[in-house]
Order: sequence, then C-alpha cells, then structure tokens
Amino acid sequence: MNDDLRAEIRAAVTAILDGRGEDRTGHQRVWQELSEGGFHLVGVPEAAGGSGGSLGELAVVMDVAAFHAVPVPVVETAFLAGWLLARAGLSVPAGMAVASLDEARGHWQDGVLRLSGRLRVPWARHADHVVTMVRCAEENVVAVIPGDAVAELMTGENLAGEPRDLLVLDGVAAEASAAAPPGLDTSALLMRGALARSVQLAAAARAVLVSARHYVTEREQFGRPLARFQAVQQHLAALAAEVTAMQVSAEAAVAAVEHEDADAEVAVAAAKATTSAGARQVAAIGHQLHGALGYSSEHRLGAVTTRLWAWRDEFGNESHWHDRLAAALHDRAWWPLLAGGAR
Repeated sequence: MNDDLRAEIRAAVTAILDGRGEDRTGHQRVWQELSEGGFHLVGVPEAAGGSGGSLGELAVVMDVAAFHAVPVPVVETAFLAGWLLARAGLSVPAGMAVASLDEARGHWQDGVLRLSGRLRVPWARHADHVVTMVRCAEENVVAVIPGDAVAELMTGENLAGEPRDLLVLDGVAAEASAAAPPGLDTSALLMRGALARSVQLAAAARAVLVSARHYVTEREQFGRPLARFQAVQQHLAALAAEVTAMQVSAEAAVAAVEHEDADAEVAVAAAKATTSAGARQVAAIGHQLHGALGYSSEHRLGAVTTRLWAWRDEFGNESHWHDRLAAALHDRAWWPLLAGGAR
C-alpha cells in the first residue's frame, strides 16, 4: 500500500473538483480535466489502455468525487467498464466507455456478434461506447458497442439527477468482443458495483458529517453555538458513529478485494449492507441538524443526501446484501471471521 501516492491522488483530484466553484450540475469540464490527468482510468492496467494503479488508488478517486457530490462517471468507466475490458483482454476504446449491469442477448451472424435487448446504462447519453455482458452460445462474452448504434435511447435520472438511461438494442454489431474468463459474470459485476457504491456512500456520509459539524459550530441560537446544546451533541455523536461504521466497512471491503482475500465476497456484502442501511440514518440526522436550510436548493447538503438515497438501492439494497451475507456465512465457522482470527 503506497499511502504517499494515494495522498497525492487525493490532493490532485480534490484540487480539480474544488476548482469548479459552486457549479454542482455540469460535468463536462470536470470530466475533461480528470481525463487529461488520467484519473478517469486509474486502476485499469496500462496494457488495456488505462492509467495503471491499484484498486485502492481508484477508490480514492471515487471517494473524492462522491464527497464533493460531483456528477462524473468514474465508477461506470474505470471501476466497471475498464475492469470488464481488462479482465476479458480487451482495450479501453477512445472516448467515454460506460458499463451496463444488464446482460444482452447475443448471436453470431457471418462472424459478427450481434446484440439485442434492453440495457440500463448510467451515463449512456454521454457515452461513446457501452460495455456489456452477453450470454452467447453457452458462454459469457464481454462486448463493446458504439454508443450511437442503438435502436432507441430513453433518458432517465436517479434521485440525485445522475443519468440513468435505457438502451434498446436490435441486432447491434459489437465493435469488439472476447470470451469472459471463468467467474466473470453478471453476479461478479453486481458485486463489483456494490463495492463501488459502498465507497461512494461512505464518502457521501462523511460529507454530511463535515457539513453538520461546520454548521452547528458556526450557527448560534440563544447566544451560543448550536454545538453547545446537549441534544445537538447527541445527534452529532450518533451521526459520527454511523459514518465511522460505513467508512470502516467500505475500506475493509476494498482491501479484501484488492488483496484477493478468500472472504472478499463477505466483506463486500457486509460493506454494502452497512453503507446502504446507514445512508438513511445519516441523511435523516444531517437534515435534522441543518434544519430547513439543508432542504434549500442552494445548500450542498441536498446534493449529498439525494445521492445517499439513490446509491442506497443501486446494485442491491441492504436487504439484498444481508441475504447474500447470510448465504455466504451459511454452514461455516463465522466467529473466527467476525473476530478477525484465523480462518
């Protein structure tokens, strides 16, 4: 683990995001600056056309972007699309390439892989390419399709206003494709997405805590700061406890996956369950501490809490991952795992 490098990445990405001022809606300029610095493909091997680096270093980029509530598709490009392509031995195409969680239908026609189906694709309207899993001839295939070759594109948004589009494919020819290695399927992609959202949820929760601490320290009532009131202190302590649990679980999951730990699936399931469950409480306490100000469109809190509400359900909510966690721990000695002892 190179802590110095991660600190440098955090500082560089933070400088880019801080430079956008109060613009919390546009993403083109910020995405361009991140791309020029190579931060949009951190964690993707250089051999596949990425910027190189580790999963932990990519998690730093995702963390900073989520903390600042910046609408940029770092997860969909590097963490998902870049990962899928690299695992399948394909190169990242030029322009923005985003991944879909859905699996398309595929068939071979005159040596060309053609895809059909309906795919939910975040940021599809801005993408030059879409990367998806295809079930074809009893095998999983990773395929790249041009973003402008779809039969129909229906735009949509999540609660935070982030693009969540629907693509309709009707025999679209794949621009590139390769057989997926063993273990690379939609279930693995779901888990990868859950890990990403866990990192983002923890970062957004931290942003709520930082904002709440600043507000109750600066805001006065009855001649003294709000932070001096016992009820406010109790709410702030509860908020800090939730945020800490979310942060620790997300960091543990990143470390487990990065080091290919045998219990990585358990760590990711626990992280997504913990961060999704904590999102509701963090948003509620955050808005309570900010009062009516937190609901105003001018205040940054809403940009963060709407992401908490949206990301909580994406790639499986806490109920889904509690079930996955229970299944992973079924019929095994779970106490040594829970206590951190030998497996």
